[in-house]
Amino acid sequence: MFLTISTTGSAAGPATDLGFLLHKHPDRAQVFATSYGDAHVFYPEASAERCTAALLLEVDPPALVRRGRGKGRGGAPDAALAQYVNDRPYAASSLLAVALRTVFASALRGECRALPERAAAPLPLRIEVPALPARGGAALVARLFEPLGWQVAAEPVRLDERFPEWGDSRYVRLVLEGELRLSDALRHLYVLLPVLDDAKHYWVSADEVDKLLRFGEGWLAGHPEQHLITRRYLARRWSLTREANERLELVRLADADDVEVEEIDNAVEAEQPEGTEERPAPLAVQRREAILAGLRAAGAARVLDLGCGQGQLVAALLKEPRFTEIVGVDVSVRALEMAARRLRLDRMGERQSSRITLLQGSLAYTDKRLKGYDAAVLSEVVEHLDPPRLPALEYAVFGAARPRTVIVTTPNVEYNVRWETLPAGHRRHADHRFEWTRREFRDWAEAVAARHGYDVEFHPVGPDDPEVGPPTQLAHFTGTGTGTGPASDAPRQKKEDAA
Repeated sequence: MFLTISTTGSAAGPATDLGFLLHKHPDRAQVFATSYGDAHVFYPEASAERCTAALLLEVDPPALVRRGRGKGRGGAPDAALAQYVNDRPYAASSLLAVALRTVFASALRGECRALPERAAAPLPLRIEVPALPARGGAALVARLFEPLGWQVAAEPVRLDERFPEWGDSRYVRLVLEGELRLSDALRHLYVLLPVLDDAKHYWVSADEVDKLLRFGEGWLAGHPEQHLITRRYLARRWSLTREANERLELVRLADADDVEVEEIDNAVEAEQPEGTEERPAPLAVQRREAILAGLRAAGAARVLDLGCGQGQLVAALLKEPRFTEIVGVDVSVRALEMAARRLRLDRMGERQSSRITLLQGSLAYTDKRLKGYDAAVLSEVVEHLDPPRLPALEYAVFGAARPRTVIVTTPNVEYNVRWETLPAGHRRHADHRFEWTRREFRDWAEAVAARHGYDVEFHPVGPDDPEVGPPTQLAHFTGTGTGTGPASDAPRQKKEDAA
């Protein structure tokens, strides 16, 4: 596998600065051992006007096969059909991407103590890859690289020059030209080489999501082919792809609002400015007490806390032995980590910890793990969704999971006039997509109940103002066994899933 990186320069900024940025001296050829062979770095040309660094990965095919055995679908994808005769040693792939990360680690991070200003500035770059697998052809190569600022030349390679009627292979000769920071260029290659190959030589685990977001920082969230990139990079593992796309959506929203991701992650409660809400702690306590009272009245033992955030309700449920199984679900990995620390799961006794499960998941998708429970709670969750996504949440909870009891709480926008320091027209939280009046909440809840076979009752939470109502409104849904799918099917579904 072969790749070259070239740049041009002048006396004021010689092209040989590339050696500093890559942390590899132009006067020396260097060899680096990898798990699949040796990676060679050398400079075919190095002058003030033009400098080219070459990375040659000399793959050991037997090592590739040996390391691929016993690793399921993630190990050496082509080895199952062709043990030693395949394109892995020759065509750029995830092997070359891993070599880039191994050999040019500091350059990938944009670190250069000798020339920090050069590392932070765009350079005129030319990158050439003689043999690149491209499942999707030259058109896909352009769709992936052009939005990142590259001029793309992707020339299809003929299957056999002697027989032009056979057509083109799935390989291209790739040339990229543009003015970018070297670290950005390397990160583009690290992510997109295996995406174009649409295969990885190693097992794709959950930590690949973190790697994708780390190397895709600053460009992946706004890329028009984001979903294709995440799906292929994560080897089409649906759960990992979903997690990556949801985390990237938070990044996109943060960029659009010019705030930190943590500020819009509705599961991670930042400290509110003083006076934003009147005595928020007592109201939060009243919400939890109202929810617990509803769960006790329903006789629930196995409870889902959907959108559990940092685990305040989970902690309250844990204090009552009647709740024998408690599942907290949230889209935010960070929030779940904070919940685990808040609950001290690592120091909890086995009997207590066996009652708790924390799951990462999105309420916009159906999830078979959530079927068969007595009750589900959506506490201060629905208002954080864009209205077009509410039908998806509705179906995931009431149509697919179908617990016998569902408790939903949400702010009452009419009460906002009672918050003296909340500016008129402002919502209580920057991430709230809407806040309903009592009539709007009642209309939504009654329509959901009718569609899915539930009865619904409404209760105030907090002081019930005679003019504007309570600060929080609560809907208590109880399954009736009618609608699109009887809620009474939940116990039977649980047994079928277990079988």
